[in-house]
Order: sequence, then structure tokens, then C-alpha cells
Amino acid sequence: MMTQDHLVDNGLLRFITCGSVDDGKSTLIGRLLYDSKAILADALDALAASSRKRGLEEVDLSLLTDGLSAEREQGITIDVAYRYFSTGTRKYILADAPGHEQYTRNMVTGASTADLAIVLIDARKGVLPQTRRHMTLASLMGIRHVVVAINKMDLVGYDEGVFRRIQAEVAPLVRKLEIPHLQYVPLSALKGDMVVERGVNLAWFDGPTLMELLEGVDLDARDLDAPFRFPVQLVCRPRTGGLLDYRGYQGRIESGSVAPGDAVTLLPSGVRTTVRRVEFFGEDLARGVVGQSVTLHLADEVDVSRGDLIAGSAGAPVPVRNLDATLCWLGEKPLDPGSRLVLRHGTREVRAKVQEILGRFDLQALESLPASELRMNDIATVNLRLQQPVAADPHGWVRSGGSFILVDEATHATVAAGLVLAQENY
Repeated sequence: MMTQDHLVDNGLLRFITCGSVDDGKSTLIGRLLYDSKAILADALDALAASSRKRGLEEVDLSLLTDGLSAEREQGITIDVAYRYFSTGTRKYILADAPGHEQYTRNMVTGASTADLAIVLIDARKGVLPQTRRHMTLASLMGIRHVVVAINKMDLVGYDEGVFRRIQAEVAPLVRKLEIPHLQYVPLSALKGDMVVERGVNLAWFDGPTLMELLEGVDLDARDLDAPFRFPVQLVCRPRTGGLLDYRGYQGRIESGSVAPGDAVTLLPSGVRTTVRRVEFFGEDLARGVVGQSVTLHLADEVDVSRGDLIAGSAGAPVPVRNLDATLCWLGEKPLDPGSRLVLRHGTREVRAKVQEILGRFDLQALESLPASELRMNDIATVNLRLQQPVAADPHGWVRSGGSFILVDEATHATVAAGLVLAQENY
């Protein structure tokens, strides 16, 4: 009979795999899915058939994530491949990020929602420039948990000395980036050692397997304990039947929690009121929490529309028209100072102008350098001037409230992803 101990639910973990080309990212993901029994029988059959067509004697697990035909032909990952699976104790959303430098923007996309990053290093090659790049990007994107997975240990005879040498190579970078939670694990994604099962070849390593790290990582309650943030998506006023006076504000709780009686501030207007009801599919909740899509009813009749933010009055952000932000440029056309774009923050859209490029970040030297323009995949600090105020949080404090995208007004293409660094009231 199943005991209470077997019913542990550690929640949802979003994680990303990254590293240099041919470090084995896709094979590692395939191994995780295969050994954790997360692959359906028909998918296994298709995988075996595809491997045979390529003249391989064994099943190529990397094909589970190399979903694009261009990737399969080149043997590299060029897009972010997402997979969903669960074990007895946790649900997972994983992203396999590209290794090539020219696909930095894809890696930023995958990292933007990740709780944890697995950075792979080929045991034969050690730390490469792209390893430094991806660890730096993970840090810049606010990922607090990083696992350095030293892969292909089977190709160096499972030598402990190689593992310790690479640890020593990584340590100075970790100190400079100030990554708060970091773990090392040696493994062979191809053979399966220390991925889900321990295997017999790495007996000298007494730490947890990669899956044990994923299962046990303690995601702190920062999102739940963070200030309440609720971007309004829709004002619901049916005006039918018994709902003539019904007025509810619908959206998703992006951080924190809310309960009837809580004091809230409406932004950008700054009007203060209290929450009267928290409605979830027609039923009242004692408390709504981060991740839930709810309808809020307020105590006063106020002017609220889509794009406004309902925030907890304690620590509510100050609406600003100037933002300093870290920007990853995604567009093919270079960014010049003075470019006019549309900034999307939560459900709010405002026109924005890049006032100044304060510095482009050199991911090899880990320092900011002067720049007159930004090219695709560049990461820089910029100052934005907004046509209307936006109530943004510093990304390091409220992750959801500190992120935005920039959209080209003419083409409607997303050309940049941004993280709020500081704000001044102008």
C-alpha cells in the first residue's frame, strides 16, 4: 500500500540545458526521458526506426529533442526544444537550448522562465568560451540554481582527476558571477552513468545523480512571498440576467498572493482600494496564489482597464517613464540609439525610445564595453524613454514584474527581451 512518503509533490521545475556544440545536451535530455520511463512505446518505436535509417546500431536518444529536420541533418540543435514529463515527486518542463553563439537569442528565450540551468561540459575539452557565455547568460537571466554537468566521462576513462581539474577551471567564473546555488556532477549521457541511475563506473563520486539533484532542488518560495502583482487582462461586465452590477478584473497572479481585505494599489493611476472577493471559476477563494488565473472584485468602483496593474499596496512599484535595463537584442536589423519601438510589460503596451546604449556586455571578458549599436545576440545595458509610465519592478526582486519585450512597430516582430535593472521617477 502507498504510504504518505510516496505522495510527496515537489511541484513544477522548469530547467534548461546549455553548453557548447557537441557537449551532448540532446543526448542527456533523451537519457533523462528514457531512464525515467517518460517515453511512450510508439515514440520509442519511431526513435528506433529513425536511428536505423541513419545507420546506427543503438537508439540515438538525442533525436528525442532534435525535433527540427534541419537539426537532424546537421546534428546540432538550432532551436529551443521543449519537453514535458513527470516523475513520482515532481513535474518538469525542460528546454534544450542551442550551443552555437549565433543562437544566443534562443538560449535567452529558454532561460527566461527557467528555475535551474544544466551547463554541460565535455570532459575531453574542459571549459570553452561558449561554456562561459552560457553560465553568464544564466546568471544574467536570474537563474539561481546551476548544475555543472561534466559529460562524456566514458571517453576519459571515468578519470576523477579530469573531473577535479574542470571543477577548478569553473570555480573562478562561479565566484565572479556570484551564482547562489551551484552543484557539480560527473556523468555519461550516452552510457547513462550518474544521470538517472548511478551506474558502476563513477563509484568515486559520492554526490547525488543528476535526477536526484532535479528531484531534490529546493525552489524557494520567492514567487509566493514576493509582493502581489496582477496585470489586468480583461474587465468582465456581463450586464445580463442577475449580473447587471457584476464587475470583475480578470488575469493571472504573476507573483505573491491575495485575499479578501488586502490593500491594493491600481497602477499607473495610484488609486488605493481593497479586495472584496477572489473568484476562481465561480467559487470564492480564501486566498489566490501565484500562477492562478482569477477574477478580482474590488471594494470601490474604480477606473481599471486592460494593461493596468493591481499590486499589493506594501512595496507597490512606482510608475516611471525612464528605465535602465539589460537588453538582449533579437532582431536581424541592428539597434541604433533613437529607435522607436513598442514595449510590452505584462498586459501593458507603451511606445518606447532607446535613449542611450550604456554599454555592451562582453561575455568572454565579463565586462561592459562602449557601443554605438547592437547587433543580433548582443547583450547590453540601455536607457529607455517611455511615452507613458510603466509600473515595473527590478528583475532581481520580482522576476515577472521586471521583464519585458520590445516589438518593432512596423513589422510587429519581437526584437528584444529586457530585464529591468533600475528605475528613476521622471
